[in-house]
Amino acid sequence: MVTRRHGAALPLQDGGRAGAAASLGAMAAALLRALLLLLAAPCPGQPAWDPVFQPSFIHMSGPRVDSFFHGNSSGVNFSVILSSVDEETGILQLANCSGSTRAGGWNLNVTPGVNISKVTVSLTQNLQLCLPNATDCCATPLCVVETLQVLACRDSVMLAHLLIQAEIYANSSFTGNVSENATVIPNQVFQPLGSCPCDLTAGACDVRCCCDQECTSDLKQLFNGSCFTGVFGGDVNPPFDQLCSSKSTEYTPDWFPFLCVQSSLNNTPFLGYFYHGSTSTPRVPPFKTPLQTSPGKLFTGYKQGDPIMTEDNEYFTIPQQSLAGQCVGNAPVAYLQNFDAKCLSDRASYKEGLPHDVRINTGTGDFIQQNVIYRTIVDTGKFITESESLPTVEVLCQNVTFAEHYTFIWKDKNIERINVTVFLGSLCDGEILTQRFTARFLNLESTNAAEPLRDPGYQVGKPVRAANINASETFGSLNIWQPAGRGLCTSATYTPVLFGLDSLSGCVLEVGINEDCSFLRGNVTEKLNSLIQATHVGKRDNSNYSDLNDWVEIIRLDPLNSDTNVSTRNLNGICPDIPANLNIRIIFADVGAVQGIPQQEILAVQISYSTVIWQFQCGLICENSVSFLPITASVQFIKVPAQPPVPMTRFQINYTEFDCNRNDVCWPQLFYPLTRFYTGEPYSRSLAKGLALAFLVLLAAIMSNPWFSKIWNSSLI
Repeated sequence: MVTRRHGAALPLQDGGRAGAAASLGAMAAALLRALLLLLAAPCPGQPAWDPVFQPSFIHMSGPRVDSFFHGNSSGVNFSVILSSVDEETGILQLANCSGSTRAGGWNLNVTPGVNISKVTVSLTQNLQLCLPNATDCCATPLCVVETLQVLACRDSVMLAHLLIQAEIYANSSFTGNVSENATVIPNQVFQPLGSCPCDLTAGACDVRCCCDQECTSDLKQLFNGSCFTGVFGGDVNPPFDQLCSSKSTEYTPDWFPFLCVQSSLNNTPFLGYFYHGSTSTPRVPPFKTPLQTSPGKLFTGYKQGDPIMTEDNEYFTIPQQSLAGQCVGNAPVAYLQNFDAKCLSDRASYKEGLPHDVRINTGTGDFIQQNVIYRTIVDTGKFITESESLPTVEVLCQNVTFAEHYTFIWKDKNIERINVTVFLGSLCDGEILTQRFTARFLNLESTNAAEPLRDPGYQVGKPVRAANINASETFGSLNIWQPAGRGLCTSATYTPVLFGLDSLSGCVLEVGINEDCSFLRGNVTEKLNSLIQATHVGKRDNSNYSDLNDWVEIIRLDPLNSDTNVSTRNLNGICPDIPANLNIRIIFADVGAVQGIPQQEILAVQISYSTVIWQFQCGLICENSVSFLPITASVQFIKVPAQPPVPMTRFQINYTEFDCNRNDVCWPQLFYPLTRFYTGEPYSRSLAKGLALAFLVLLAAIMSNPWFSKIWNSSLI
């Protein structure tokens, strides 16, 4: 066996000499270490920069190893030598420069370089374990145990040497023939894979496991009355509830024998499949919008929210803002959904969008070209939001797009025209550009192109219309907060309430420790009421201000006037019943459709307040400072049926077992195989079988009638 020490010599101990003294082995190891140290160290008078192998010693466990020869390789001969060991002393013998690039089963390959040459030593021997009557293989798992030396010589003078200790094991991969006595795994469709799950111990009897084959009859008598039940106890194929032969302890209806399943236990849900015949794929609407397969194919038209397609059967994209507030450059444009997006960019990160020569699918398979008008931005102050201090060197500028305004003229489910206005300008290094992208959908029959289209009903994402019916100025507003900066109410702006989008916003109000509670309630109520500058809300998006029937009155539930009790009246920094939360509930319903677009109508609007107890927050010492009171406004849209649902009958309330949503078997699904919901086989086949069964039942009913037998007997006479 070879014992190695990195960076030193390798003492070799002869394992075959069982009676060698321990002192002789230690002496041999010391001599070998001294010899290799002398080989690795430069000779007296030899420069320190002479050629050398790095690393100079390698322990090899695979069939290939690499080292590097540092020095000029011109005129240098490399050779590999199998080093022999003195059996008397165990000392590694010195090698000379008479070797070659092959030694035994080893090959030496040198890739020369300028000052570094790559030296590769590889084994050509087969490392597979020997099979019976096989040669050229490994007889033992430890296949190769050899010591190599790689020498670098010039003119028979050794310049450097590399010592390699090879200990290589045979490959563990099996390449022989596989025995035919393989374990056959049964098909779980017809036979359970584990027939006795409670059999956990091999070769021994498991207590209470009556299906364990290792349990003798005497052992089973000890726990025969307390065996495991169910699937764990070996009942891996129990009868299911719908089986006619199952005896359920629960109440079964009278019609259960007529609708139960008559089947053997080999066809059970505990094993696998019920039906192995052909199946019919259900016609479920796909998640994605069906796209045309080739240009010019008839298109069914767009619906609200459908992505607009191009001639290349791809999405028509315009940069838009995502829900996270980031700008998405390849966002699809949805039909009949307006948007106004702003994106930040600089000259280094600027990217051109979709080219304007892309043709758009109108919705009928035809394609139209965009009508593009280019304009130049003169005043860039509205778009350049920040300019860094630039050096005096030359500044690079680029002509970029500042804004793009898209106007889609539509009719029914089709797009008639697309007008695009592009504003161009110069963007230089150090400047940050705020790009703007807008999209508007205008009806072809609209008389005023500047006025956006107002459908009869509301569409999701459009502002809710509000009005002051009894005021001289009928225009009203229904808003929520849009905080900015520190989130203070004094600096917060307003944003309109958008139909169908639940939202929650708020701001922070500064309150002093000596704040009067009545004044605080009034101040908070005034802040919240400033969001609702209206008395009525439009039922529809095209509600007429002069028609009172087009509007619903806002139901206001004013906050209760709190009579401050004695316990808190004289305490500074505590105010109960502060109306800090404004709740806006909007009830709407689907009332119809216009040109295939669902129309939604607002039925009622309610405004209420939620109160809190405000307490001044301070540290160890309550100094004359301010505290903060957060006030919020929430909007909730509640959808109700346009018509009240049909009330349940007394029969449906009392006899719940007839409800198909609560039971697997119910009498309303008596003809379920004849309905479109059945997908076990094609509908045409199930319909043919149903008609054949109905014919047989009718024939049996006719033949069982007494008058049929009289007619039959009379015909035979």
